[in-house]
Amino acid sequence: MTSPRPRRFSGRARAGWAVLRRHRGWSIAGALTLCVLLVAGVIFVVTAPAAIRTRSAMLPATPEASGPAAGVPVKLDTTLYFPNTSSPAPAILLAHGLGGTKRDLNSQAEALAKDGYVVLAYTARGFGASGGLVHLDAPAYEVADAKLLVSYLATLPQVRTTAPGDPVVGVAGASYGGGLALLLAGSDPRIDAVAADITWNSLQNSLFPNGAGTQPGVFKKLWTGYLFQSARGSGPQAEQSAACGRVAADVCAAFQQAAQSGVPNAATAALLAASSPASVDGRIKAPTLLSQGEQDSLFPLTEADANARAIAASGTPVRVIWRAGGHDAGGASSTSTAAAQSWFDAHLKGVGTADTSFELALQGSALSSSSGQRINQTLRATAGYPGVQAPPAPTSSVTLSNKSQTISAPAGGNPAAVSSLPGLGSLLEQVATLGAASGVGSDLGLGAVDGQNAVFDSPVLKQRQRIAGASRVRLTVTPLGSSDATLFVSLVDLSADGTTRTPAALVEPVQLTGLTPGVATTVEVQLPAIVTDIAAGHRIRLVVATTDLAYQTPIDPREYRIALASDTGQLTVPGIDAEIVHSGSALPWLIVGVIAMLLCIGWAVLRGIRRRRADTPVPELLNTPISVSNLVKEYSDGYRAVDGPSFTVERGQVVGLLGPNGAGKTTTLRVLVGLIRPTSGQVHVFGHLVTPGAPVLSRLGAFIEGPGFLPHLSGRENLHLFWAASGRDEKYAQFETALEIAGLGSSVDRKVKTYSQGMRQRLAIAQAMLGLPELLVLDEPTNGLDPPQIAEMREVLRSYADTGRTVVVSSHLLAEVEQTCTHVVVMHKGQLVAAGSVADIAGAGGTQLAVADPSEAERVLAAAGISTRQVPVRRALEDVFLDLVGGDDS
Repeated sequence: MTSPRPRRFSGRARAGWAVLRRHRGWSIAGALTLCVLLVAGVIFVVTAPAAIRTRSAMLPATPEASGPAAGVPVKLDTTLYFPNTSSPAPAILLAHGLGGTKRDLNSQAEALAKDGYVVLAYTARGFGASGGLVHLDAPAYEVADAKLLVSYLATLPQVRTTAPGDPVVGVAGASYGGGLALLLAGSDPRIDAVAADITWNSLQNSLFPNGAGTQPGVFKKLWTGYLFQSARGSGPQAEQSAACGRVAADVCAAFQQAAQSGVPNAATAALLAASSPASVDGRIKAPTLLSQGEQDSLFPLTEADANARAIAASGTPVRVIWRAGGHDAGGASSTSTAAAQSWFDAHLKGVGTADTSFELALQGSALSSSSGQRINQTLRATAGYPGVQAPPAPTSSVTLSNKSQTISAPAGGNPAAVSSLPGLGSLLEQVATLGAASGVGSDLGLGAVDGQNAVFDSPVLKQRQRIAGASRVRLTVTPLGSSDATLFVSLVDLSADGTTRTPAALVEPVQLTGLTPGVATTVEVQLPAIVTDIAAGHRIRLVVATTDLAYQTPIDPREYRIALASDTGQLTVPGIDAEIVHSGSALPWLIVGVIAMLLCIGWAVLRGIRRRRADTPVPELLNTPISVSNLVKEYSDGYRAVDGPSFTVERGQVVGLLGPNGAGKTTTLRVLVGLIRPTSGQVHVFGHLVTPGAPVLSRLGAFIEGPGFLPHLSGRENLHLFWAASGRDEKYAQFETALEIAGLGSSVDRKVKTYSQGMRQRLAIAQAMLGLPELLVLDEPTNGLDPPQIAEMREVLRSYADTGRTVVVSSHLLAEVEQTCTHVVVMHKGQLVAAGSVADIAGAGGTQLAVADPSEAERVLAAAGISTRQVPVRRALEDVFLDLVGGDDS
């Protein structure tokens, strides 16, 4: 038997198989990627909700009863959102915040419509395209308007009803809209569920907090002015008067009266009471969700607490959520929107369980595994809603230092401490934290004024202290010359290094009257309701201040003596028994996990192929530190930063990369160290192709575009952290050698935030030299250094290269490059214009002395005993550089 003759392929076929074998990994990766895209597409098509329909209309509202517009019809600008269903559905009435319009509600309305609700979003009277005047959620106007809209919903065939004129309807809103929601629910029994976010209980208490008896409290002047400006509006419809705009006359008069006196008169107090949910809370029978922002100096957590207690007292189901955000952090929240949707599902559609648990946000308490940033955690109380005060929540007592302190209030209340500004409280808190971390400002926090603050500190905490609610403390206040006192009390987180943080930037105003000058009065103070963790090793600081920019203070100068009510002052701190919430269906995450797994497989295959190719060295370049070949880097806008330079750098050289601004120097260095990929061309380091994360980069040390360090750590700690992040053993780091090079002395153990620019630059050079890499790449290393330090750095770099290592520096200091570098590479507008030794380039274009009979001249000089040799005329590198780039610095 003979073997069959093997089949032969044509040359073209063999070439095709060869290509297929070479690119088999790419084919697998491509197939996996295609599968992932197909799976994602199918999931999107299956899960994407159908489009919703909308219909806009101007609907009749309550006519004005007085003034020039009395009896004139008023219409409201509305939009209906219809769900994709043929059966009648429950309805939701959506109200917006002060100064807003229905457009602000679009995303929430669409989400609810996709969930199966008929949604009616509208612009309240006095705003946008709606007619009428702003009456501040008055029962006779805004609340009456909302009742008309509920009646309109009952006429729609798409809306489910329980009786003629009685739709199945919920109402939701935030701030101004949240107040409307509660006021409507308390006056219209047809409302079946309520979701009110970041709103008030009592407008008087919100704008004049902590009044007692006949005393109204301390006037919140900045917020009141901001609210009035938002209400009065602008544009052609703001025609009632220049002062009042679109605000109704009685409301305008109330704002002006309060702003002038700082105290509400009887008419103002009555108007504020009528527009407060406190007047109807006891009549609300619809299950109510109350979400309140923890960063809210306008309507703090105590306002939601008052609403919750009053509504629950009549047996109505109530759920309370303390969420991240609030008026000082943008207002709107996806958390409150999602909670409202679940609340309506349970009470209007009978879907799911009516959750009445208490949840709160612990802000910045966890690290995101994806971004590395601090994120919020949601906690659920195991024993229900505890309220803002201590019982029935667990409490603890913290001992504070107690030294009597005299503080002053300046005439006119100026200068004043700054705790928060309308809508910017959280931003100011961040600025204060950053300012304290960088050593800027007082150690009390942003805006604190020396002489105006009494401080009482706890011992260093041995374990974390969680605060969830309003702490309490007893103070003794002795007025020195006055019969009343206005004070502002807050808690501060004092870290071990002296930096401070005022949680949510909240202060609590305290007004005391009927005092006797020189006589101490004891008062129990409830501090701002906050949610925060004070870390072990920190202290709790109680601050009592005499001024705050957000509030009105007495205009005459004052002095007070402040102390705690006992020798061992006790701060009562409310805690909470709560668990971290892990919610949501596992199915979406399972789908995401499968897709992510497939993507990872495809990515791993591609990365493996690329890495194998990149790790295959070019034999003839193994001993060449840098080889740049036809390098091009072009950005998406067409700008070509690097345009085809080619050059090599050999061992033992100190190479200066020169060029004017925009020459492409830094871009070239970024490609060299693997920070960015080139558009075309190649860069090899010791024969290996440079790609992001290439193993050969471990043989290279660099810093590009300035140093970056953690300011709260010392220089030494930063170096150790950097080396640890590389995953290499510390015995190879050569810390002491690098620190000796840095020349920081004992300053290396100081926090980096105290360093000058020159010290940071020297520390960055030491970081680049850790491990004594074979190739050192430095971008403008002498920035911030003084002349002696520059001279010292020159010797360091030369000595470093003398060991057989290689140094590449970019610099604008041409004279310094000429003294430091052995070779230069000159770039201009992304292109290479010269490369070579400093001696060759500086000597290029020189001239020699021209002599008619040089041999005769040499004979005469020799007879005189003078030896001769030809010497080229050497020019300064700066002159050559200017010739090469044409003096163009642009």
